[in-house]
Amino acid sequence: MSDTTNLSIRIDRGLKDEADYVFNEMGMNLTTAITIFVKQVVRQKKIPFEIAIGTDKNLSLSEIIAASERIWENSAQVGTAEMSMDDIDREIKASRAERRAKGIHP
Repeated sequence: MSDTTNLSIRIDRGLKDEADYVFNEMGMNLTTAITIFVKQVVRQKKIPFEIAIGTDKNLSLSEIIAASERIWENSAQVGTAEMSMDDIDREIKASRAERRAKGIHP
């Protein structure tokens, strides 16, 4: 078994509770999620997602969770839940081409 160590951090209680809920829904706990994050940082030598200032709307974690659940429910209903990234890319390109043809710009 690998050598482990304890990590002690301070985090807002509500944020931790919401994160616990999300990770539980994904079948993991907070420790596993943090371990995955740290492994990706080490592997990629960077934060594995974009961190930006000045977004149009700052959503709460509960709003993000609700939106994600709606997206998954919708994709299951319309049969797109099993789409590959290539499938998604093709759909996006086709949609953009259709919008351009209609004179609608993003």
